Amino acid sequence: MYSVRNAVLKSAGLVENACAKILGTAVRLSTGPQQQLGTFYEFRTYCIRPDQNAAFLKLTNEKIHLRTAHSELVGYWSVEYGGLNQVFHIWKYDSYSQRAGVRAALAKDPKWIGEYISKAIPMLNSQDNEVTYLVPWSRIQTPPKEGGVYELISFQMHPGGPAIWGDAFQAAANAHAAPGYGHMVGVFHSEFGKLNQVHVLWWFEGADQRAALRHKSHEDARLVAAVRESVAHLESQRNKLMFPCPFSPMK
Repeated sequence: MYSVRNAVLKSAGLVENACAKILGTAVRLSTGPQQQLGTFYEFRTYCIRPDQNAAFLKLTNEKIHLRTAHSELVGYWSVEYGGLNQVFHIWKYDSYSQRAGVRAALAKDPKWIGEYISKAIPMLNSQDNEVTYLVPWSRIQTPPKEGGVYELISFQMHPGGPAIWGDAFQAAANAHAAPGYGHMVGVFHSEFGKLNQVHVLWWFEGADQRAALRHKSHEDARLVAAVRESVAHLESQRNKLMFPCPFSPMK
């Protein structure tokens, strides 16, 4: 009886060790390259009532300083194509505790509440946000000059994380950027919101330049090959063409 019990325990231990190895592999596959703790970027999208679009942008232009006094605004854009009556903005935070402190301070700021929020909220149909990190190989790269247009492309990748699709995605993104088919502002990976999303923010001198570069890129054999590898991990994608607002730090 004792030998049977030892045999059962030994078998259980082997199974446990095997499961641990499998789970360890799964964890590594699901996470891939680790983000540095700290800085993250909050994406915010507001849908404005059609009859209030101009009024909302005017109010925000006049009062945005009340908000930027609390935390860093990276950019603020009005969506032209890919979403009507929308604004998209990016806020930078050093930590979740910093963001919590900012939100608490805003809730107690009488000017922010009285001069902006109380007037702006009735102008909106909806608000949405997403927490993102820059992927390990990307940094925010300011456009070479002010003006122009920005394209935000959102890729819904298969579950599994950057260890599964990261190399292929990076190769495709760089195959676009290196030959000058667009200025890559930043590449972001979702942390809260819809998971397994990657967002690439591009800058172009204008919408017509973007169209011409896109047409040219379709004839680039290296780019086509890199994209073909990346789309094997892709579920869907969508994009928005946006103009920076006058008060946007990133013009």
